[in-house]
Amino acid sequence: MIQTYSSTIRRKEMEAVLTCMVDEKIGPGETNARLIQLARELIGCDGAVALRSPAIALEYALESLQLPKDNPIMLSALAPSWQLVTVERLGYKALILDVVEETGQITPEIAQDGIKKGGRLLLLTESMGILPDIKAFLALGIPVIEDISQSAMAYYPVDESELTEAQRKSMEKSAGDNASEAPAVHGRRAGMYGLYTIMGMEDRDIITAGGGALLMAPSRREWTVLKKLVDAAPSTDIMPDMNAALAYVELKEFTRNEAARRDLFALFSRAVMTGRHRTYVRAVDDGSTIYSFPLVLNSGFKDVRAYAQKKGIEVRQAYENSIIALRQEEVAPSCICANSLLLRCAAFPLYPRLGQKDAGRIVKVLSSLP
Repeated sequence: MIQTYSSTIRRKEMEAVLTCMVDEKIGPGETNARLIQLARELIGCDGAVALRSPAIALEYALESLQLPKDNPIMLSALAPSWQLVTVERLGYKALILDVVEETGQITPEIAQDGIKKGGRLLLLTESMGILPDIKAFLALGIPVIEDISQSAMAYYPVDESELTEAQRKSMEKSAGDNASEAPAVHGRRAGMYGLYTIMGMEDRDIITAGGGALLMAPSRREWTVLKKLVDAAPSTDIMPDMNAALAYVELKEFTRNEAARRDLFALFSRAVMTGRHRTYVRAVDDGSTIYSFPLVLNSGFKDVRAYAQKKGIEVRQAYENSIIALRQEEVAPSCICANSLLLRCAAFPLYPRLGQKDAGRIVKVLSSLP
């Protein structure tokens, strides 16, 4: 059975983790610091901290912003459920927003309606590797925290005059001797527009540590505030070196893995062109990161899943771990499009470890779906 998700752990990742174990350096230490430095160089943030989970990262971001508890936080109905659970655990009210069918994301217009209903902070989830109209969101005039767990290393094409010093150095590094560590970019990375950015590194995220997250501050002012909290953080909040070792190699290998994902995405996209089902609208050749292969079905999910399973391919609901999946009865009436995508959007296997034979099997299924 071809599984829907795979972290693509190769020998380099295994050796990095094993080295930590052999050296008995598994707690937070040097490798954690190396991961942070690599992220700063490749992504262009002013400062970052590697933490044990995305939930902990969100907690530190909210504490840094000093958001009053009575200020509702806007979340996408298709965002991962840990966002809602964390927001409520910290005593905030969540304002759940609907999405549009073309991308499975909220739009600036939807967020504007949320502001009218009291929303005072936006946790912007850049799901499926698709980049939103970030400048339109920033123009709304409210704080934005970006979640780039599925869009890490994507970039927005911009004029060089818009880049910070750290981001300009990131571009120079990408074009220099270490170009194999990151694709050449011509703009700002995803995550470098919000006040803070969470890059989850869980098992299904685009870059994994086996568990954990990077919390990044694009600019010096926000990093100064966050650093004070980080300096006083207990070690139990910080990512252990064993996880950081895996994430470090995954980040260095991103270009190689992304090239394989892009080839597969192009192959799968051609397979569904003449069918009844469609994938999301995205800028494939310029900036977007490839995450899985989401297909919005024009028929029942159960029928498609059963058909694929007979061919030895596992297909899962793309948003099975989303907020609306957790609270469907409560959220569905006000988030009609998100509820529709929960029921109709299927995730097909797409990851670098897929061989030519398995990719061919998936193409045959995609081109003959009921």
